[in-house]
Amino acid sequence: MAHPTQMSAADSGLLVIDVQEKLIPKICAAGAVVRNIAFLIEAAHILGIPVQATEQYPKGLGPTTSELARRLPDRPEKLAFSSCAVPAVVENFQRAGRPKVVLAGIETHVCVLHTALDLLALGFRVYIAVDAVGSRYLIDYETALRRMQQAGAILTTSETTVFEWVGKAGSPQFKEISRLVQERMKIM
Repeated sequence: MAHPTQMSAADSGLLVIDVQEKLIPKICAAGAVVRNIAFLIEAAHILGIPVQATEQYPKGLGPTTSELARRLPDRPEKLAFSSCAVPAVVENFQRAGRPKVVLAGIETHVCVLHTALDLLALGFRVYIAVDAVGSRYLIDYETALRRMQQAGAILTTSETTVFEWVGKAGSPQFKEISRLVQERMKIM
């Protein structure tokens, strides 16, 4: 029997929050954050996990960075910091029966934090891929992670998430995931 916090491809969703052109250059370790988000998106596609994304005020912050935009579905814009301000985000996860949501994106202490708190308040189990979120300043990043964890979010990493989603070796999906992991190791 699985632990209640253990994710699977059948019960999880991925939400990519506001990884936009004008903000990403200011984020600590931005290249690694974007690579890890791309890894999560690709794995989610292989495993049939629903992926959603948002953009914070794209007129001011620009569109989603091109490396991710080509991998992402529609990216509704928002003015509120929480992605839950876009009703379809919550509704789509609920309709798909996805009570566990992995968050990735920027900034950890603003839009990711607000989204995590709102999803927790709505009864979702929230996971933060700590290597796929970022802020401009390390203190904001670290403090936001602690705050989200204290509120009930579960801290994890991109690779841990993907292996939890796949669950076991030997399947065709595992072979594709293994290929992704190998590719990711070459660029890290």
